[in-house]
Amino acid sequence: MLKRAYKGTFHKISPKHMHRYVAEFVGRHNIRELDTIQQMEVIGMRMAGNRLTYKELTRDTGLPSGARV
Repeated sequence: MLKRAYKGTFHKISPKHMHRYVAEFVGRHNIRELDTIQQMEVIGMRMAGNRLTYKELTRDTGLPSGARV
């Protein structure tokens, strides 16, 4: 699924944020058997209390931000 999304949707995934893309697809895979409402409930519960600030998103990790995988 990640490979398909890379080719079809994202087109470029930087190594800096690869762990975020992988976590997203792991989460999707783990709730794939639930119906839509249950999936939305699970996602809402997992989002509560988690916040990604712009500062954290753009901080320097030492990796080239424009690098392709």
